Amino acid sequence: MIGVFDSGIGGLTVARALRRAVPDARIVYFGDVARMPFGNKSAATVTQYSREIGAYLIKRGARLLVVACNTASAVAAETLRQELSVPVFDVISPAVRAAVALPGVRRIGVLGTRGTVASGAYQRAIRAAGSARVQAVACPMFVPIVEEGFAGTPEGRAIVRRTLSALASERPDAVILGCTHYPLLRPAIRAALPGVTLIDSRTVADEVQRALASDPRLAAACRRSRGNALEVVVTDRTEHFVRFAARIMHHPVRCTVVPHEELELSGAAPARAAALRSARRPRARSPR
Repeated sequence: MIGVFDSGIGGLTVARALRRAVPDARIVYFGDVARMPFGNKSAATVTQYSREIGAYLIKRGARLLVVACNTASAVAAETLRQELSVPVFDVISPAVRAAVALPGVRRIGVLGTRGTVASGAYQRAIRAAGSARVQAVACPMFVPIVEEGFAGTPEGRAIVRRTLSALASERPDAVILGCTHYPLLRPAIRAALPGVTLIDSRTVADEVQRALASDPRLAAACRRSRGNALEVVVTDRTEHFVRFAARIMHHPVRCTVVPHEELELSGAAPARAAALRSARRPRARSPR
């Protein structure tokens, strides 16, 4: 089983990409709706939430973990790699690797929430990976545009165009969509940045596919033997989540509620971490 988590609903775009990349895998998606958003929480709090969710997903049988949240990827992914016994993939590293690998890339733009841009995670990763210049743009209106259904409207496209006007004048070679909601704005972003290569967090699905292809034991541990290919678990079920999840996945989505108070709070304890490391589950070398 592959465990995927985000603070809310946007990470379902990653789950959808994983279903296409590894169609025989079983995926459990965890949306921490009751405690969203993560972007306005401290790094310590986000790390604690991530530990709790990771422990829950491993208890459910996850043999590989995808942190489908930019904030958690920036502040908690490395801690999870150190403490958990399964491979941990974040959404920042694959997107950066894909961007810097483009032939002749000199300028890379990053679009994200205020929290993601302020964290500097993408900027640091791009500078560490090569000599490309990076310009990060906070796009606070993009998530509301998507969630309120304005992505394909003239009003929505106008907001995207205004938000990206300064970046468009810089003529970047590639732009990373640094939020899991942003793939749903691709047409509007592409129209505002004509000729620019767009890269988003779904690139993590390609890296997971390669990891499973190189490790048959891990692939077998993640393979679906029966039941649904995707299960969605949330800490709070709202009609908005259910409707929007159906739009992302292109079919109705059933949600199981696990109150956040019931999450495995001992996931951060050293004894629990040691027990997880000693479980010796199949694993692959995860990207850093």
